[in-house]
Amino acid sequence: MEISAAGRFEVRITAADVGKRVSVRRLTGNDVPEEKFTDTVGVLTSWDDDGVLTITRRDGATVRIPESALVAGKVVPAAPARRRGPAATYEELARVAARGWRPVESERLGAWELRASGGFTRRANSVLPLGDPGLPLDAALEAVRRWYGVRGLPAYVQTATGAAGTQELLCAELARRGWTREVSAELWVGGLAPVADRAEGAGVLLAREADEAWLARYQRKGVSEVALRVLGSGPSVWFATVPGAQGGAPAAIGRLVVDGRWAGFAAVEVDPALRRRGLAGEVMAALARRALEEGASAAWLQVETDNEAARAMYTRLGFAAHHAYHHYRGPEADGR
Repeated sequence: MEISAAGRFEVRITAADVGKRVSVRRLTGNDVPEEKFTDTVGVLTSWDDDGVLTITRRDGATVRIPESALVAGKVVPAAPARRRGPAATYEELARVAARGWRPVESERLGAWELRASGGFTRRANSVLPLGDPGLPLDAALEAVRRWYGVRGLPAYVQTATGAAGTQELLCAELARRGWTREVSAELWVGGLAPVADRAEGAGVLLAREADEAWLARYQRKGVSEVALRVLGSGPSVWFATVPGAQGGAPAAIGRLVVDGRWAGFAAVEVDPALRRRGLAGEVMAALARRALEEGASAAWLQVETDNEAARAMYTRLGFAAHHAYHHYRGPEADGR
């Protein structure tokens, strides 16, 4: 917090700082001395005429603070220094992740990409807004809703928070217009070599296509031709399988896409009866070795915030969260 030379807290932010990352201390209204204050760090996304600030935190959650409750505040660097993992900008990772999960159909709206794949996953059926849509925001969002409406799909916009160059302001504008944040997750990054060194990768079969056995373990059931096209999309895609007993469903599977220096892991799934035996690590090690052979050195993956087992494993492998991403669903037509 900002403290003056006289030892007093000071508020050094104003409405002119909307869009900047700030750290504030505010009164809680609690009479307990040690719980009198609470701190919030995030992007200042609004400061309305009624004297209420809105701060969007790293995880995308918003905090509304009456100006009268402010005790101290200051602008802080746009993003905290990374402690480990490969350096990367949000835009670089967003484009890499998008190339590794291509939609069946896409169209440009200025610098936005509208993506559709018959409803198979939100990532392949949402707008990736990396830049200016070339229209005022209300007009752009109306064009988005029409585009998805023609295809019988709900309109989603994928946004991100928590790193330099992410889209806290767009998140706030979407929320003000009645768009609902439905799903949030995090994109993590790490070095590729430690993943390859963690296990032997023994007994893992690699293939260029997802066969029936692989699909039998994949958690999304009823996979269509559209889904297969999305699963198989990317610069260099590999599918890993640990065969199951007596020809049954595989014990474990995984998917990898190699794109330049980046290798992206996805669909790492293990038979529930065989978990905690290191199979996920074996799958990732085998895929990591293949990615290293193709010249990659850094890795990324996406993980939901409530998947504690996966997060613990990825932490042991040296991964760390880079940013959070969210899917905002547009309001239904005619207010429904």
